[in-house]
Amino acid sequence: MIGGQELIIIFLIILLLFGAKKLPELAQGLGKGIREFKKAAREIDDVEQIEEPKTTIAQSTTKQQEQEAKKE
Repeated sequence: MIGGQELIIIFLIILLLFGAKKLPELAQGLGKGIREFKKAAREIDDVEQIEEPKTTIAQSTTKQQEQEAKKE
């Protein structure tokens, strides 16, 4: 696990590499990337939840058809 001292050292190295003027742009880009990732993850979960009941309905319909065929 990264501690407080390590985070400060990493931040200082990034500050030296990119400069103070670039840090807000980097942070903004990182924030947008994280938002897009979360949005895509939510969309995948939504699609899986929507598709799941359809499978259940199809299975129950098939079972009903099988039961009706046995009755005949």
